[in-house]
Amino acid sequence: MKFISLTTKFLHYLPSEISHFIALKSLKILNLSGILPFIMGGIDLKNSNLKAVGKIENLENRLGFAAGLDKNGEYIDCLAALGVGFIEIGTVTPRAQPGNKKPRLFRDINKKSILNRLGFNNKGVDRLVTNIKARKSHIPIGISIGKNFDTSNENAYEDYKICMEKVYEFSSYIAINISSPNTQDLRKLSAEEYLDSLLRELKKVQLELSLNFGYRPIFLKISPDENLNNLENICKLILKNEIDGIICTNTTIEHNEKYGEGGLSGKPLREKSTDTVTIVKKFLGEGVTIIASGGVMSVADYNEKIACGADLVQIYTGFIFEGPKLIQDILVKDTHQRKT
Repeated sequence: MKFISLTTKFLHYLPSEISHFIALKSLKILNLSGILPFIMGGIDLKNSNLKAVGKIENLENRLGFAAGLDKNGEYIDCLAALGVGFIEIGTVTPRAQPGNKKPRLFRDINKKSILNRLGFNNKGVDRLVTNIKARKSHIPIGISIGKNFDTSNENAYEDYKICMEKVYEFSSYIAINISSPNTQDLRKLSAEEYLDSLLRELKKVQLELSLNFGYRPIFLKISPDENLNNLENICKLILKNEIDGIICTNTTIEHNEKYGEGGLSGKPLREKSTDTVTIVKKFLGEGVTIIASGGVMSVADYNEKIACGADLVQIYTGFIFEGPKLIQDILVKDTHQRKT
């Protein structure tokens, strides 16, 4: 574990997108060589009391990776070896697209934050499905789906439908990403004029696919920048259309970072994300599963999300800064609490 911690610190001094690539490739090599489990120390991070959360089955603990870390499902097995209970891959679009021009990923070590304006860069849904089929791990997989940058909001449903139909049978749940700030006008899909019909039609697709592949829950991923009225309206539409869950939250655009526009994650996002969890819990009650994502940098941050009403918690930026030790710290503590 000390070796990985030192490597994590070294990678902080490389350009962000390059270090991201090197870190994932290194984890993959370590896993394929059989070294990664040895480095992780063989600690049992399973929660023996946990069977399913909401309609997500076969969970071994409540901590997962957020979408964006593994956009194309290329690193499922090595990420699973780190001990998390689930992994959300994507966001994927019907057609491959390069995303926004570089540089587009910036890390601030002092603030423990990452600013990105990636723009759904991915290799397309067909490549993602191929990668999922090749995995060896049986860890629950969430798949985040979006629309291509050149698809209008009026036609967005078609893109989401294409992705949903192709990934459904391979998923443990599907995340509908309408909240990335880096695809032009994507966040406008949270307005009732778009969102009601989008959720209604995707619910129909879900029920049709469930006849052949079993029921897979769908989650709506929302922005931390919605005001109270918008959050209430979104929650009403979730209940109206019988959507299974919500992911709180994506990155925030309410910042004054020196790197310019983009979505900010990490420590500065924690409070906004947690406040959103608290609010939607009040609006949604007990029937809708909440996945909290945003600013989880420590055991205390994880516990805060759970205390505010989250059923599951995701990490991304915290993992970038703290490495696998964050996973062990959270799950050793969480497993102990839930077994005693």
